[in-house]
Amino acid sequence: MTLEYALNKNGIKTNEVNFDTSIDFASTTGAFIGGTGDFVSVFEPTASDLVDKGYGSIVASIGELGGNVPYTSYITKKSYIDKNDKVIKGFKKAIQRGLDYVKNHSSKEVADIIKDYFPDTKVSTIERIVQKYRDIEAWKVNTNIDKDEFNHIQEIVSNAGKLDRKAPYSKLVIK
Repeated sequence: MTLEYALNKNGIKTNEVNFDTSIDFASTTGAFIGGTGDFVSVFEPTASDLVDKGYGSIVASIGELGGNVPYTSYITKKSYIDKNDKVIKGFKKAIQRGLDYVKNHSSKEVADIIKDYFPDTKVSTIERIVQKYRDIEAWKVNTNIDKDEFNHIQEIVSNAGKLDRKAPYSKLVIK
């Protein structure tokens, strides 16, 4: 949806191109390598891996073109929050510590810490990706989703034709 939004925002109407959303996201890389489509939307380090193996080139960052998108969210029922305040605060504190670490350490230091999660990717590639994310300010500095970000993600979903009406920020986001 963010790719579609970025295309539309930059004057490319998705109804004027063959925009295939029928492929399961986990299968898009294989489909692209197999010859389906001229472009594919993938996360890092998959994008860099495709480049390194000669399958394509990175032409744009959807994360940059899409604007501030609160993509990763942690969701639970209000009843759980009400009964487990200590767990919720501890979880939020742990995520904030991770964000602080990224903010206060070099791309190399971050790459060294997360490399075990990407065993098939060279540390130098991870470092380059971390730096790219820094350059486009992809990492938030806190765990809160502000009202503008909340509305922006709804704008993206609405642009894709998947949202009938906007949800109220005050009822869904707890700081």
